[in-house]
Amino acid sequence: MSQLLIEIFSEEIPARMQQGGARDLERLASDAFKKAGLTWDSLTTYGGPRRLTLVVEGLPVATPDLNEELKGPKTSAPAQAMEGFLRKTGLTQDQLVERDGIYYAQVSQKGRATTEVVAETLEAIFRTMAWPKSQRWGSNSFRWVRPIHRIIALFDGAVIPYALDLGSTIGGESKKVVASNVTEGHRFMGSGQPFEVTDFADYSTKLERNFVVLSFDDRKAKVLEGAKAVCAAKGLELVDDIGLLDEVAGLAEWPTPILGDMAPEFLALPPEVVRLSMKVHQKYFAVRVPNAEGLAPHYVVVANIEAADGGKALAAGNSKVLSARLSDGVFFWEEDQKGGFEKFAEWNEKLSGVTFHAKLGTMAERVERIAKLAAEIAPLVGADAAEAEKAARLAKSDLASGMVGEFPELQGIMGGYYARLAGLPDATADAIRDHYKPQGPADSVPSAPLTVAIALADKIDTLSGFFSIDEKPTGSKDPYALRRAALGVTRLILETGRPVPLVELIVPAVIATHASAHANDGVAEQDSGFKSISKDLYDNVATDLLGRYSDVLSGWNPYPQDSASAFFDTVEEIRATSIDLVAFFADRLTVLLRDQGQRHDLVAAVFALGDDDLVRIVSRVEALSGFLATDDGANLLAGYKRASNILKAEEKKGALPSGEVSTSMPNQPAEEVALAKATATADAAVNKALETENFAAAMTALAQLRAPVDAFFTGVMVNSDDAAERDNRLKLLVQVREVMGRVADFGQIAG
Repeated sequence: MSQLLIEIFSEEIPARMQQGGARDLERLASDAFKKAGLTWDSLTTYGGPRRLTLVVEGLPVATPDLNEELKGPKTSAPAQAMEGFLRKTGLTQDQLVERDGIYYAQVSQKGRATTEVVAETLEAIFRTMAWPKSQRWGSNSFRWVRPIHRIIALFDGAVIPYALDLGSTIGGESKKVVASNVTEGHRFMGSGQPFEVTDFADYSTKLERNFVVLSFDDRKAKVLEGAKAVCAAKGLELVDDIGLLDEVAGLAEWPTPILGDMAPEFLALPPEVVRLSMKVHQKYFAVRVPNAEGLAPHYVVVANIEAADGGKALAAGNSKVLSARLSDGVFFWEEDQKGGFEKFAEWNEKLSGVTFHAKLGTMAERVERIAKLAAEIAPLVGADAAEAEKAARLAKSDLASGMVGEFPELQGIMGGYYARLAGLPDATADAIRDHYKPQGPADSVPSAPLTVAIALADKIDTLSGFFSIDEKPTGSKDPYALRRAALGVTRLILETGRPVPLVELIVPAVIATHASAHANDGVAEQDSGFKSISKDLYDNVATDLLGRYSDVLSGWNPYPQDSASAFFDTVEEIRATSIDLVAFFADRLTVLLRDQGQRHDLVAAVFALGDDDLVRIVSRVEALSGFLATDDGANLLAGYKRASNILKAEEKKGALPSGEVSTSMPNQPAEEVALAKATATADAAVNKALETENFAAAMTALAQLRAPVDAFFTGVMVNSDDAAERDNRLKLLVQVREVMGRVADFGQIAG
């Protein structure tokens, strides 16, 4: 078995693309090798600032010989089928074997040299590998992330014959990069001369001698250890930043952390401003004094060289650049504070000229929708409606501030600072600061009722707006981060334990965003109607989800009185959008619970009941999961499916019998009587448990049905020749299905 070493040496690859490039290289190579019939012991890729590397251990010297029989079309098949099969096999019809009316092809193929397969694979990789952005240099037709200078292609120590044709240069000359066993080290600290390698061990050793750390994880470790060391030498502590660590590990082949200084007066800025300015513009790590609040007037920069003076000149130059950036921050910080609370009104006025989306109006209109929705939501989460509406009207104001204009990542955070400086209550400032949370699965979830109300309103408005204009996520595409918004709503509800029905969040928002989306069609939102329709919706407790909208919507008409058809269309659109959103949340909850180890079919089984209280749904799912993990649960599920199959078959013949189940028929089997009594007992116990939302008790009640159901199917013939007996037993199975169906739709559960 042999070793394959591939290196693609180029100009600097952007840090954010290196690891994706390494993963794509691994995928394309392994897929090509598998297709060729090659096997291997290990396949590893490395991504760095100037090179992508692939090393494969345990490759055979050739692909195996192929001898197989392929089944073809029937002898009576159309000519087109035969032509396709012949093209696939490369044979003629007289070379096929006929057996039992079917054609077979005996295909034999001699194994190929692995070097041939590798050369073809390299060509395919260069021509098909997709980069987020790529370049074409000179007049060459070939595109790659950055210009390629060298290619190493070694198999068992020998160079694989391969040349990458880049196309013609500006002068018309053909340009090629020929594979070799030669590479280069660090751009500045290396030997300055290309060097030969024989295998991966020799390659990695010589790279390190030439100041190149090949492994991404090793570069990260070198950055982290070095940064902590230079901080500790001055009695300081590094502020951890995983995202920045990943980025700087892709910027330097020989990362060398250096401690720099900044003017202490810059620490008067909010620490988020200082850290963001360091991170986004300069790629510096922030530093603090151990066990002290705030930041220290220092930073860590990661250089790509080991300077003779220990990095003093580099640190001095970087400090000048940082001072210029932070001076801008000081200017915006001071300007934004002028005017106090009146500044918020000025910023809100500017939002009238900022388009949120062409079909959903301006940011000012969006703020108005969020404010009204926050007032609707506030009582549901324990907040004051008036305070929620006021705070929501200020939540987006900082988008027009100078600081957020310079650092968009500080939206909300700066609003919180400015609100406190303007003398607003801490709860309001906190709500403004945190209403974007959670912004991802790792982000924290706010718990203050006022913040929760505004955070929910913000995300629900986003979802209802884009669903109203049919901008829904499709496949892997989600340009407006709607999946993230739905996950945020779900986490806000679940992690704060708020029993908030989805319909009470969704429908008012859909009505408002629909009005904005169709403003040019004559739709105008009515303030009084907005509140009254919401109350009517909340009071309507129809079991059918559709019934929660349709009746009450008939009393709301934003169109002129003579536009009956337009109004009907409006109601239907709002209704359809609301239903789509509920289904979207069901999908998101399924994903969330699946990530936590729950089965997706259990979520579907509970959602099928029409419940839209996420807290209650999760409680049901957890209780159902625990129940099905027991022998009673598993066996009762099997009994349910057997009963359900019998009832489905009977329903195809006509309506199922209804009415009371008799327990005093002549010669009635004891098993039938026992199941009838057990079902009645379980019915009462399940109803009582559901009234108090004690889902564990409901499952315990269902568990008592396991033995009677098993005995019934063992000792009783459902399809009796006696019509009365048959009807009675079908009615009993209907009752069993109905009792179990109050807990979950067991028909949706696999198993």
